[in-house]
Amino acid sequence: MDGFSLANLMSQNIVPEPPTASPIAVGLRRPREELLGLTVHSLPDPAQPVAETQRTRSGRWKMILVMLLCASPVVASYITYYVIRPEGRRNFGELINPQRPLPDMVATQMDGKTTNLRALKGQWLLLSVVNAERGACNEACAHTLYLQRQLHTSLGKERDKVDRVLLLADDQAVDPTLRGQLGDVTILNVPKAALQTWLQPANGQALQDHLYLVDPMGNWMMRFPPQIDLSAAAKVKRDMERLLRAAASWDTAGRP
Repeated sequence: MDGFSLANLMSQNIVPEPPTASPIAVGLRRPREELLGLTVHSLPDPAQPVAETQRTRSGRWKMILVMLLCASPVVASYITYYVIRPEGRRNFGELINPQRPLPDMVATQMDGKTTNLRALKGQWLLLSVVNAERGACNEACAHTLYLQRQLHTSLGKERDKVDRVLLLADDQAVDPTLRGQLGDVTILNVPKAALQTWLQPANGQALQDHLYLVDPMGNWMMRFPPQIDLSAAAKVKRDMERLLRAAASWDTAGRP
């Protein structure tokens, strides 16, 4: 560029741009460390996939073991019931199968009023029968009535769900010597023939030898063995407590 041109440019405050450096020159001016700073990746470890597989398999087995532990009580109960089926029974009383509903039977109260036996539905009923065949209450009969009352009292707060009922065949009257032992009990006279078609004693026993249990739906469902002593009464109580607990979700004290 001649002096005229340069002077003209300077007078116009125009500064000529420096020559552009070539890419090769720029690369040569970079620090040596930049040129050598290449990333080197290691080769895959052949043992790594095997270790991952083993960890996955171990986790699955642990999960299966936890599930088995959680399900073991249910599985054991099914095996016990459907496979082993132990012969020993837990209930002391004899279950009535099929159950027998309260009959459509007219009963007479002590005040002379009549009612239907089915009106007793809605509560558990602990039934006793006073000498339906002999017309009098002997010592064994008095003992049964005493245990009936003691059993009812021993249920504690659950006794509000249970009514004691004393059935007399035909037109029998309550022995005056028993009135002090009866307490708050429902006493009904019922036809003897109709009573014998509903309740039945064990072979070789009489109706008055047993205590009978009726559920709140009105079904006679259990008969307790005859000649109950104090140790046997504890087993009767245990049966009743189990039944009351099993029905706790839907059974309430009092009739609807």
